[in-house]
Amino acid sequence: MPRPILTPLYTPDKNATEQALLKRYMDWLFVKKGLYFRDYDDLWDWSVTDLDHFWESIWQFFDVQSHTPYHQVVYRPNRLDMIGVSWFSEATLNYAEHIFRHRTTQRPAILFSSEQQPAVLSVSWDMLEQQVAAMATYLRQQRVGVGDRVVAVLPNCPEAVVAFLATNAIGAVWSSCSPDFGIASVVDRFKQIEPKILIAADGYLYNGKSIDKTDAIRELRTKLPTLQQVIWVPYLNSESQLQGTILWDDVLETPAPDGLTFEPVPFNHPIWVLYSSGTTGKPKAITHSVGGCLLEHLKVLALHQDVHVGDRYFWYSTTGWMMWNFALGSMLVGATLVLYDGAAGYPNLNVLWKLADDARITHFGGGAAYYLACLRTELRPIDTVKLPYLRTIGSTGSPLPPEGFRWIYESVKPKVWLISFSGGTDVCSGFVGGNPLSPVYEGEIQCRLLGCKVEAFDHNAKPVRGEMGEMVILEPMPSMPIYFWNDRNNERYRKSYFEEYPGIWRHGDYIRITERNSVIIYGRSDATLNRDGIRIGTSEIYSAVESLPEIADSLVVGIEQPGGQYFMPLFVVLNDGFKLTAELTARIKHELRTQFSPRHVPDAVYAITEVPYTISGKKLETPVKKILSGMNSSLATSRDTVRNPAALDQFMSFTK
Repeated sequence: MPRPILTPLYTPDKNATEQALLKRYMDWLFVKKGLYFRDYDDLWDWSVTDLDHFWESIWQFFDVQSHTPYHQVVYRPNRLDMIGVSWFSEATLNYAEHIFRHRTTQRPAILFSSEQQPAVLSVSWDMLEQQVAAMATYLRQQRVGVGDRVVAVLPNCPEAVVAFLATNAIGAVWSSCSPDFGIASVVDRFKQIEPKILIAADGYLYNGKSIDKTDAIRELRTKLPTLQQVIWVPYLNSESQLQGTILWDDVLETPAPDGLTFEPVPFNHPIWVLYSSGTTGKPKAITHSVGGCLLEHLKVLALHQDVHVGDRYFWYSTTGWMMWNFALGSMLVGATLVLYDGAAGYPNLNVLWKLADDARITHFGGGAAYYLACLRTELRPIDTVKLPYLRTIGSTGSPLPPEGFRWIYESVKPKVWLISFSGGTDVCSGFVGGNPLSPVYEGEIQCRLLGCKVEAFDHNAKPVRGEMGEMVILEPMPSMPIYFWNDRNNERYRKSYFEEYPGIWRHGDYIRITERNSVIIYGRSDATLNRDGIRIGTSEIYSAVESLPEIADSLVVGIEQPGGQYFMPLFVVLNDGFKLTAELTARIKHELRTQFSPRHVPDAVYAITEVPYTISGKKLETPVKKILSGMNSSLATSRDTVRNPAALDQFMSFTK
């Protein structure tokens, strides 16, 4: 593999490093703890070898408020197992309470823009507090309490933030899906957690088109038998209301004589349920803790992204992606949260860069796919917007290739700190990301994050430097899942991360740790599909495609390609008497789009004679991916384990 260039694209100046919150933290460690670190690498080594004192220092540096004192920072019953680790035992706290520590009249809490509302709308802290208090009071009146589930199908709008904060304030558990999800996909997610309350919008606007979801929400309500109430948000049409629901505005009229109060919950109490689909079965309901996400978000947003009080933080996302939850964390450190709802390319790809200018965004984030789309259309925001306030540009979702780095520095802003960030739904944060004290090199992620003992394993499960290996995490983190919902004996949890290396988290990415301790990610090492940062389980695609009468079997893979592009072909085995016509291909794509989402739609559909299976009956997605990436079929897997090994050979022709 070609070695990256050694000339940095960006080097922080003295003023930037002196003002960096990471520098202040290192100074604080010296003054308060007597700990001196020569550089970031020294600090990182300490953070992953002395977990108790590191995470306690994060708690103290950010002055985390607990209603009861903690007795022990970390308790690990079994040294060889990350599942079951307990953090800050006996502590009780509230995530939303920490956000409202920053209430002020000096700056807005939220700024919002959308295709429907191009002008930037400001939400004050007073208004946010009033709405959250009213919503929380209403939820309590509906007998929603600690541990109950509140779910939402909402666009990326202020109402979604209000609903989450109210849910969290009373100690309930939040979960959300984007309205572009098909109902089957939403049911597969929400039904697992048995929600009491559904908050739903009548539709959304995307690419200039209004998409009504009234019938879909009506159907969803019938398929969630535990629902007690539906709160209706007339987002598209102010006059709309589904029969038997209560209007959002009526909920906000609920008197809250006690104002906004917060229910303290144990550190390890669930905060939300996120979903990451496996290759078999229903989506995994990944459950995170209140305290784990609180500490992790404080650490990353302040120390690794240098978000200060008064900054304006934006990440282009939907309510179905963990980056929506993560971006909320910017409010923990005193930033104004900037939201946008709509297509990133409508009416053109410059719309988000104009928003950055209009809203005076300090920290701008998006998926790598967005930056590459800008690059491919030869967009040059630098010619149309000045972006004087912009300090950082964040990229995640998939690896940003070197040409993406170059485009940002040449076409957006020459003196900006580019933060390539990678983690996942699994921890609702990152494992590797930004370092305000270090240069940015083309194609490289600056560092392994504090408290994240990331290594690259070779085929002998030994850490390696300077060569590609399997990404693993060797020590537990507070924001790792507390469990998967309804996962008996943690069977799916263990299988998802610890099957390959017992007691060691295997993340499923190929990475290289450089001689500078920066990181290069090469893409997924497993069969999970990754479209624009959203992981898609192949089982969802199979359930839709194989329900068509023409289709006997199917197989789908995702392939990372040069230039940061992603190719997702679908292979189908046809029933006797049928051919793969343009009409059938269109129907397959329509079925996936309507049942699930546009991200589930393959780039191409091909007919094959049979799908290769293991002897135990599993589809061989990963070996097919390897073959399509250029590996000989004889090397992609042991043919002794394949029920029909000749089926692998047919994919060799597709590599051409």
